Amino acid sequence: MRVATLFGITLSLAISIGGVALPVTQAVQLRDGLVYFVQPPKLVEATTTYKDVNVWGGTYYFTINVPENAGESLQKVTIAQKEGAENIRYNLDDTRAFVGTRDRKETQLKLGPVTNERDTRTVIVNFDPPVTPGQTITIALRPVSNPSFSGVYLLGVTAFPVGEKSHGQFLGFGRFQFYSNWGSWWFR
Repeated sequence: MRVATLFGITLSLAISIGGVALPVTQAVQLRDGLVYFVQPPKLVEATTTYKDVNVWGGTYYFTINVPENAGESLQKVTIAQKEGAENIRYNLDDTRAFVGTRDRKETQLKLGPVTNERDTRTVIVNFDPPVTPGQTITIALRPVSNPSFSGVYLLGVTAFPVGEKSHGQFLGFGRFQFYSNWGSWWFR
């Protein structure tokens, strides 16, 4: 009984439609109103169009699967730079999101505010309306340019369900390796 009290409302019901039982899952909500995904989304892939330093016009793609049994829609995603020799700057007004993957773009998704917290090196992408469970979506984030310094840049991706008090679920890191092409530049 203590577990039920600790985790508040977690319902899994069965509805019968035409004699077929369909499971219905609701989000996990604690007593204090904090909302969790029942089954969190998954970071499927993080890729970039260009891997050389100082390249303009690149795009960083983050593909996320929101499972059928997530229990709640996806309200926002944060992308926080955790490692890298230089802070990456973004053209936030050029951020896009769509159902599908980088190579199989489907329906464009409407975004709410896309903001940047410079102190934490975090971009916040809000969905308006939220992304319903059972979809794979991709966020296309446009840097001003790739970093000037080569190396590994880690971008942590966190998903938040709908709710005034929602708990972010860390999905993993997008790992980008940027290369200096100094050797070929010197011999041109």
